[in-house]
Amino acid sequence: MRRLNARQADRAAGALLGAAVADALGVPYEYGSRPLEEQPRMHGGGLGGYAPGQWSDDTEMTVCLARVAATGLDLRTEDALNAIADGFRGWYADDPPDIGTQTRRVLGEAAGRGGTAADLTGIAARLHAETGRTGGNGSLMRTAPVALAHLGDPAAIAGAARAVSALTHHDPVAGDACVLWCSAIEHAVRTGTLDVRSGLPHVDAAFWGPLLDQAERVGPEHYAGNNGWVVAALLAAWSAVSRASSYVDGVVRAVDGGGDTDTVAAIAGALLGARYGGSLVPARWRRLVHGWPGLRARDLVRLALLTAEGGGTDADGWPSAPVIPSYAGVPEIVRAHPDDGGVLLGSVGALRPGVADAVVSLCRLGGKQVPVTEDPRDHVEFWLVDQEDANNDVAAVVADAAEMVKTLREEGKSVFVHCVHAQTRTPLVAAAYGSLVTGSSFTESLRRVRNVLPAASPRSSLVRLLRQAHDGRGLDG
Repeated sequence: MRRLNARQADRAAGALLGAAVADALGVPYEYGSRPLEEQPRMHGGGLGGYAPGQWSDDTEMTVCLARVAATGLDLRTEDALNAIADGFRGWYADDPPDIGTQTRRVLGEAAGRGGTAADLTGIAARLHAETGRTGGNGSLMRTAPVALAHLGDPAAIAGAARAVSALTHHDPVAGDACVLWCSAIEHAVRTGTLDVRSGLPHVDAAFWGPLLDQAERVGPEHYAGNNGWVVAALLAAWSAVSRASSYVDGVVRAVDGGGDTDTVAAIAGALLGARYGGSLVPARWRRLVHGWPGLRARDLVRLALLTAEGGGTDADGWPSAPVIPSYAGVPEIVRAHPDDGGVLLGSVGALRPGVADAVVSLCRLGGKQVPVTEDPRDHVEFWLVDQEDANNDVAAVVADAAEMVKTLREEGKSVFVHCVHAQTRTPLVAAAYGSLVTGSSFTESLRRVRNVLPAASPRSSLVRLLRQAHDGRGLDG
């Protein structure tokens, strides 16, 4: 079993979460189904008549692959490929509202046959021999789990990426595109940096190298007329990612490029999430995203972490455990926020249905511990680690959590903000929220919070970091 540090685990989660959120943001604008906007929104609609926040076939097929990868199987094996083929056929039998032409032809022909991976691969090969056109972007859009399943093993990534691609897309260029993108995702998860060329030793560098150079000189819109082709889709995504200053910036660029917006955004979102981390995918989008087969953001995090850890869990059984056993016996703490009586601050011991209209959770939770709200969108989780140097951007996460509390209050909801013991994470987010709504400094707001949470003892290094960051980010008013 592999062991990732906290930052790497966050980035692994970001590969799936980032792709799904970007997918749902791109859905409304696919091939001009809705005019592009300065800031994309999860309107739904698109070519599949999706609900707002619903992901499309890009993420649906990714989930099929991730559910197999999460078991720890080597994706190059017959057992794994057969399980993936079974997942694809089950998904197809559920009559997805949108599906790529090449994928539809392969799965449609395999329907009812009980086809193995070899059957699917054979159908795809025959179609390629007949048409010479099996190089669509449908295998690239779903490829992120391959990178997570084989972290640290470039050869395994290359082999698995090609084998999984070939289930529906025989064209070798589609397989090579998956190799390149999976290699880049793997590099980003491990190092926190971008290097799309890390996979060039495993593909035709003479073909791909100049194209990647070009993508860095032009915008994603350069490829809009042709980004249903896997090469153009990858180049459009890399054009967006290579210019991005953040996850949000990169996804907006990918969607604004036009054409096959959901797929290009999903491809870009996987690499952006692997670079910046799932914690930096904004909560305003994470709370809305959902899709087949009845999953939400936290389910994608679970699948990503299980995959990245070879199917293993930590000592608490997380992320698979129904409850976190080490939380047993935590005292029940509930206190009103000093600046807003509609915001309650407390510990995980007080987490229960009815504690408030909405909940902001700042610690890990088991599958049966969330959601406690009637509407799952009103229980919002944040990846925030109470350790030194364990967050990809602690100030950004705290600011996002404070903004979410403000949003929920503006929706007329009471809000319960909690971590495990209400000692570090809860007071820090509460202070950021107080500063946000009163205009007082972070230091003054934290002092007021500590007066109502006498057991609060936020880690001094995090307090210093947040004070410094807030001066530059405007959270002190």
